[in-house]
Amino acid sequence: MRLVTYGIAAVGLAAAVLTSGASAQSPAGGDAARGEQLYQSRCGACHSLDANRVGPRHRGVVGRRVASVSGYRYSAALQARAFVWDEPRLDQWLENPTALVPGTAMGVRVPKAQDRADIIAYLRDQRVAASP
Repeated sequence: MRLVTYGIAAVGLAAAVLTSGASAQSPAGGDAARGEQLYQSRCGACHSLDANRVGPRHRGVVGRRVASVSGYRYSAALQARAFVWDEPRLDQWLENPTALVPGTAMGVRVPKAQDRADIIAYLRDQRVAASP
């Protein structure tokens, strides 16, 4: 009986660990139209697509090197990093910016994975226009 009890507990623990790990990843895809609404309501107070404000401009952020928008003063913590904003990295950032880059000034979190996926889908579509 003890073996069965321990076995059930181990299975329950494994399921809890696997389930908690799944929440750290964004759902595939994302709804860009919903992401636009979320971006405006959650991010728009500090960010815009085309102008630096409290935070840097976001047009073209997907695929851009961290801390590279000209004319924006980044925290020392972000300036010390050397990565590119891809979708998994943006998901980590939106989930918990201070865990990804301790010392950053950005403290706003987007806790729901679907909301993050939708915002990232919207940002992915906001590419920098090609020069004529």
